[in-house]
Amino acid sequence: MGKPIIKEAQKSNPYGFENPLSYARKMDTEDPLKMFREKFYIPIINGKESIYFTGNSLGLQPKNAQEYILNDLEDWANYGVEGHFHGRNPWTKYHEKFPRLLSAILGAKEEEIVVMNELTINLHLMLTTFYRPTKERFKIICEEKAFPSDQYALESRVLLAGYDPAKTIIEVKPRPGEHAIRNEDIISTIEENGREVALVLFGGINYYSGQVFDMAAITKSAHEVGAFCGFDLAHAAGNVELNLHEWNVDFACWCSYKYLNSGPGSVAGAFIHQQHVTNKTLLRLAGWWGTNKETRFKMEKKFDPILTAEGWLVSNSSILNMSCHKASLDIIEEAGFKNILEKSKKLSTYLFFILHDINKNSSRKIIEIITPENENEHGCQVSILMPEKGKEIFDSLIENSVIVDWREPNVIRLAPVPLYNTFEDIYRFGEIIKKMPGLQ
Repeated sequence: MGKPIIKEAQKSNPYGFENPLSYARKMDTEDPLKMFREKFYIPIINGKESIYFTGNSLGLQPKNAQEYILNDLEDWANYGVEGHFHGRNPWTKYHEKFPRLLSAILGAKEEEIVVMNELTINLHLMLTTFYRPTKERFKIICEEKAFPSDQYALESRVLLAGYDPAKTIIEVKPRPGEHAIRNEDIISTIEENGREVALVLFGGINYYSGQVFDMAAITKSAHEVGAFCGFDLAHAAGNVELNLHEWNVDFACWCSYKYLNSGPGSVAGAFIHQQHVTNKTLLRLAGWWGTNKETRFKMEKKFDPILTAEGWLVSNSSILNMSCHKASLDIIEEAGFKNILEKSKKLSTYLFFILHDINKNSSRKIIEIITPENENEHGCQVSILMPEKGKEIFDSLIENSVIVDWREPNVIRLAPVPLYNTFEDIYRFGEIIKKMPGLQ
């Protein structure tokens, strides 16, 4: 457990922040990343610029994305099929641009990264390689309330292997009365099932609660019992610090349309640890784009995998999706990922301060924060449980041009993103909640 940023809420002001609007604006003025907001389109809702807190669902459009797409459309127009080999961004090599740009974001070596497909497709590709159940070792350990697509993928892989999901998939859940899953409960579950465990698969961040899991500890525990370990980084990539190579994670998958701002349904990616990428004997679902580049166009029958993560490529690239991805990653590189993480922590801490201030200024507790407040257990997203009038509050926020996310039965998710959100956004959100009828 990391050192808490936030101490007991009953203490007068453990945050060091102040509440006036002038203070929020002062922090925005001093923000070294303040100019990056102008690089994104901010949605207009009800005639005014919105407070957009749903980067955890879909990141905003970079203004340069249209130019990047237009360039590739022009190359298509000018070169036709020859665009694969000529033009500004020859298509056969377009995916090769991304490992360098993603390396610092993922804490991975370039040869361990490949950009391809969609997240769940990539997860299935990874499960083909890393879930190889036997009579003795067949169980999968995951978190309760994982994102449904992950649950569906795991269940389908278990059924395809001829096993009973009810006896095979073990879900670790929060203790009664708690919202987060304790790391010691994850570790003990892995140890208790020991030699029967084939795979441990968690979300890097739980999509519902916003909890960041201790990926290093989980990976170490999985390896100690002889299991593979992988992560769904949909809510973690571009959001929190990752060190996939150093943690010895076997594989990971992510999407690019949340904190990587690459457009709805845009191209995803996968990480395969260096110790695996050179192993040609690993089973995989093979395709022609993953075979030896020197012989690819000889159209030979035998598959000869590339000795990097590209060896898991199946098809040629979706170029226009990659145009958007490149546009956003160029902005992230310009901002510097360490700078993004630093601002993210400040924004989140300020949001916790404002949320506690809302309760403090109400006659009763109207918000329950279910996201852990320790520095290393959350990213941008903060999930708040609304004990009463939750849907009314959500609808009222939308009417006030605040775009947040609703999850049944009574949770609002909000995520101030450092590239385009401000401290004033958070302050204004708090003031709107405080003024809602019946919540005083």
